[in-house]
Amino acid sequence: MAIPDQETFKNQWRKAISPYQKSDTRKSIAQLANTLIPYFALLALMVWSLRFPYWVTLLLAIPTAGFLVRTFIIFHDCGHGSFFKSNRANTIVGYITGTLAFTPYERWRHDHAIHHATAGNLDKRGVGDVPTWTVEEFRAAPRWKQTLYRLIRNPIVLFVLSPIPIFVISYRFFTPKDGKKERLSVIYTDLALLGILLLAHFTIGIKAYLLVQIPVMWIAGSLGEWLFFVQHQFPAVYWKRQGEWDYLTSAMDGASYYKLPKVLQWFSGSIGYHHIHHLGPKVPNYNLEKCYTFNPIFQTAYTITPATSLRCTALKLWDEQSQKLVGFPVVKA
Repeated sequence: MAIPDQETFKNQWRKAISPYQKSDTRKSIAQLANTLIPYFALLALMVWSLRFPYWVTLLLAIPTAGFLVRTFIIFHDCGHGSFFKSNRANTIVGYITGTLAFTPYERWRHDHAIHHATAGNLDKRGVGDVPTWTVEEFRAAPRWKQTLYRLIRNPIVLFVLSPIPIFVISYRFFTPKDGKKERLSVIYTDLALLGILLLAHFTIGIKAYLLVQIPVMWIAGSLGEWLFFVQHQFPAVYWKRQGEWDYLTSAMDGASYYKLPKVLQWFSGSIGYHHIHHLGPKVPNYNLEKCYTFNPIFQTAYTITPATSLRCTALKLWDEQSQKLVGFPVVKA
């Protein structure tokens, strides 16, 4: 029996994913309701819990952060224009959910589009991805740069120390490369957050607001960073030079299927079906599981679980010879 060539597979991928690239307004509104209502209710409960020992508030921060992750997934879908059929509705909801996640909508949308357009391309790294060097680049770098890269790739830095600086601090500023739309989104988000601070000042107080919001942002940011990391940092991930790079192949081979327990899949908006998301960014999150279940062609993706994903933290460099991600010991060898 003849083995289908790569182009045949690509046509099959396109055909299989096409029916799921349609938003459903009722499902989108329902998801907004079952995400934002519990999120605000839990925030209010956290404020009320401040009269008790602070560990009670911190315990409540865990499920609250889960709803913030789910809020970010809605924001993410709006950025791809997949949550609503209307671009205007996507933009409005994107700005609102982005403010809740401390993330300027247009700036993030622009950078994330670059991530989708360049994921797995060794010659176009640097925007919206986890910093990844090749083995040869690491060997050729001066000692201080090697040390800095080791620090950046350290799990404590990636998942513990970086979320607050990224979401709370860096997103408050635009850069010279940002266009007018991206700059304005930063300004609008900053003004909205300033308004939230003023509202907190005149109601619950700034101290109470920070005691509630900071742990929620930190936990949600850590979870978000972890999800993004394991979906693009696994041994058999796809990296190619510009001349060999292909968008569809990078989607199927460069993004993992993160098989999560149902409750975690719900909170993460099924983003674990990441290969399908990269193949079809227009597929809303509530269609991803269905697309996977009814199309065996997508069930061959590299699969990781919460247990096996822990091993991904040991992967640091791309080895162009073996075509896989490796750890630092390979450099010494």
